[in-house]
Amino acid sequence: MMLVREVMTSPAITVTPYTTAREALRLLGECQITALPVVDDDGIVVGVVSEADLLALVPDGLQSDPMLAGVPATRRVRELMTHPAVTVGADSEVTEAVKLMRSTVMKSLPVVLNGRIVGVVSRSVLVRVLTHTDDRIRYEVTGLVRAEGVNWLVDVTNGVVTINGPVTDRQRRDAEAIARSVTGVVDVRIPW
Repeated sequence: MMLVREVMTSPAITVTPYTTAREALRLLGECQITALPVVDDDGIVVGVVSEADLLALVPDGLQSDPMLAGVPATRRVRELMTHPAVTVGADSEVTEAVKLMRSTVMKSLPVVLNGRIVGVVSRSVLVRVLTHTDDRIRYEVTGLVRAEGVNWLVDVTNGVVTINGPVTDRQRRDAEAIARSVTGVVDVRIPW
């Protein structure tokens, strides 16, 4: 089982409710990110401000630099942010972050521990992790199975390991224990 803390970006780049829209826009561009968690003085996430929130401030037909001319200097993040923020716990399984991403339009989620921001997990990171994770898990489980002197067929899809070959109850228990010992395994299936 892989935890969000293992794949998050930390520390998170954050803003406060009093940050100007211009500054938030600058941070998004400079850091090449799609959203910023908005935190209070205690590091508690109170909202999220996204590219879409900020781009809505840029007037149509703008010819000059939007950071200088288009975004009103007086607008604050608190007026634009989405709140309450959808967050994911640092000790949650990656599959929980995937479920939250599927149920929202957010491209990234603030990661919290004891209510405070500790990082951010993005959709693009989750896609990369899940893709690479299956290959790594397959390689590790196959190596462990072969080290036991058996040649069972191992397949992995979205962290779910399927092992074809074990026939006795003991072999099935051993195969499951081997597979579950590998980081990132979500579930184990051993067909009869």
